[in-house]
Amino acid sequence: MTKTTLTTRTTLTTRTALTTRIRTLARLTVANRVSAAYLALVGGAMAVAAAQPLFATGPDASLIWVWPALFTFPAFGFVAWLGEAGWGGDAPTWFFIGGIVLSALVQSLALGALWRGLRGRRGEGGSLTTAH
Repeated sequence: MTKTTLTTRTTLTTRTALTTRIRTLARLTVANRVSAAYLALVGGAMAVAAAQPLFATGPDASLIWVWPALFTFPAFGFVAWLGEAGWGGDAPTWFFIGGIVLSALVQSLALGALWRGLRGRRGEGGSLTTAH
C-alpha cells in the first residue's frame, strides 16, 4: 500500500466521520418531535412578533418581542448579557433576533439530546427488551 493511498483513505474516513457527526447534530436539532415542536413554537412567536407592527401601533407595540425571548430564555440570557456588555444596553436589533434564533437552535439541540437519551436510542440498532 502506498503512502498516497493510505493518506486518501485516512482523509475519506475523517471526512465520513465529520459528515456523520454533522448529520447526528442536525437530526438532534430539528428531526425529532420534541425539537420540531419547540422550534415551531419559537418560530410562531417570532412570526407573530414580526407581523405585529402591521396590525397595531402604539408605545407598547415592541413588547411582543418579549415572548420569543422568554421561550428561549436560559440560552438567551447569555445573549442579553453579551448585548449589555458589548453595546451598553443599546444593542442592534439584528443582534437580538440572531440571538433568539441561535438560542432556539442550541436549546433544540439540548431537547433533542434529552429526548434521545430518554428514549434509549431505540432507533440505532438496539432494541428494548422486557426485564425478567
